[in-house]
Amino acid sequence: MENLSFKKNKTAWIDFSVNKGLQALAYLSASFIFIIAGVILVKGMTPFITDNQGLGAVPFIPFLTGNTWLIGPTFASNLYSVGFIIVQTIYVVFLSLVISFPIGVLTALFIAKIAPKRLAETLRTVVEMLASIPSIIYGLFGAGVILKLVYDFSALLGYQSKGGSSVLSSVIILALMTIPTITTVSEVAIRSVDQTLIHGSLALGASPTQTHFKVVLSAAKSGIFTSAILGVGRALGEATAVSLVAGGRRSGLSFDILDTTSTLTTTMLEGMKDSAGLDYDIRFSVGIVLMVVILLTNLTLNAIKKKVGHVHVK
Repeated sequence: MENLSFKKNKTAWIDFSVNKGLQALAYLSASFIFIIAGVILVKGMTPFITDNQGLGAVPFIPFLTGNTWLIGPTFASNLYSVGFIIVQTIYVVFLSLVISFPIGVLTALFIAKIAPKRLAETLRTVVEMLASIPSIIYGLFGAGVILKLVYDFSALLGYQSKGGSSVLSSVIILALMTIPTITTVSEVAIRSVDQTLIHGSLALGASPTQTHFKVVLSAAKSGIFTSAILGVGRALGEATAVSLVAGGRRSGLSFDILDTTSTLTTTMLEGMKDSAGLDYDIRFSVGIVLMVVILLTNLTLNAIKKKVGHVHVK
C-alpha cells in the first residue's frame, strides 16, 4: 500500500510539474507579443509628443490622413503622412489576392483530388519549397525579371514607367509569395472533406468535376477562407521583396497599376538605415498603423469567415 501511495504521489507531482512548466512556457511565449507591441507603441508615440529637435511634434490627424511623405536631408520637416500609403497597401494586397487565391485554391484541388499520387507528392514538395524560399530571393527575382517584363509591357502600351517599378510588379511578387501558403492550407482543408459527401454526390449522378467544385470546395470553404486570411497576413507584412519593385512613391494616391507605389512595410524598411532622430522614430509610428491595419483586416476577414464558413451542400 505504501508503494502504491508513493507511486501515486510521484505521478501527481510529475503531472503538476509538467503542467506548471508548460504553463510557464505558454506565458513566456505570449509575453513576447506584449513586449514587442509595447516597445513599438512607446517608440511610435514619441514623434507626436516631443519637439523633435526643433521641428515640432508631428500632427497626428494629418499623419493618418495626409498624402505626402517627405524624407531625406533636403526636407528638414515633420511632414509625414501615411494616409495614402494605407490605401495603397490595401489596394496592392487586394490585387495580389485576386491573383493568388484562385490559383492557390485550384492548385490545391488538383493536388488533393485530381493528380495521380506520385505527381501530387511531387507538386506538394514543390509548393513547400516555394513557401520556404526567403523573401529576398523573391525580391531579387522581381528586380531581375519582373521589372523588365513590366517595363516592356508598359512600353508596348506607350506608357513610360519608372523602370518597371509599379503596382503591377508589387502585385505579381506578392501573388507569387502567397500562392504557396494558400495552396498548402487549402489542400489540407480539401483532403479533410468527408469521403461520404463525395461518394454520395457521385452516387446521385454528379460528375467528378461537379463534385469537386460544388461539394468538395463547398465543404472545405472554411479552411480555404483561412488560407486567404493567412495569405493576406503575409502580404501585409512583406517588406523586403516589395521594396525592390514598388518604386517608393512619396506623395499622392494612385490606382494606376503601372505607376509607382509604397506600402507601410516598405516605408518602415527604408528608414531603418538611421538609429536616431525623427526620421527613425516615425517608422515605429508606421509600425503602429500597420498593426492596427492587420488587426482590423483579420477581424473583418474572420467575421466574413463565420458567415461563409458553414457547410451547406445541395
